[in-house]
Amino acid sequence: MSEIINFLGSNIQMLYIVILSIFVGVEVIGKVPAVLHTPLMSGANAIHGVVIIGAIIVMLNTDSSNILALSLGFVAVVLGTLNVVGGFVVTDRMLEMFKKKK
Repeated sequence: MSEIINFLGSNIQMLYIVILSIFVGVEVIGKVPAVLHTPLMSGANAIHGVVIIGAIIVMLNTDSSNILALSLGFVAVVLGTLNVVGGFVVTDRMLEMFKKKK
């Protein structure tokens, strides 16, 4: 427990930045009109490709005996992949709504 308190104490500026970015993100997304939510969310989901690449790089640089890091990396790859695929499915579905019916 004291390690966590020491870590938070030494990185308090980063903690402030994370908290402020959460508030800014909520405010920005909250002001987006409902019409733009679908393309905004599908674009944001597609950005998770960066998460997938980062997780793979972390897994490649991790010692093979570190099961926790490898497990977390695997979960990050799986969830990031699901998010990317979901973003493209939502985008495809949205584009289908704008096509003229025959």
